[in-house]
Amino acid sequence: MKFELKDDYIELFKLLKVLDLVDSGAHAKMVVADGYVKRNGEVETRKRAKILKGDVLTVGDDVSIEVV
Repeated sequence: MKFELKDDYIELFKLLKVLDLVDSGAHAKMVVADGYVKRNGEVETRKRAKILKGDVLTVGDDVSIEVV
């Protein structure tokens, strides 16, 4: 899926919430902290990581997000 970034960046846990991949902010933070999110091929455990245009995220084994 593609996510169109309207600002300079979006924090990782907020992106997961906006895309309805999690039930709540707390759930998003758990998913990130538990290592289920990869950013550009590397595991990202910082829940407030600044996601920028051009980043490619993978959540679990089946969700891929391209930030444009």
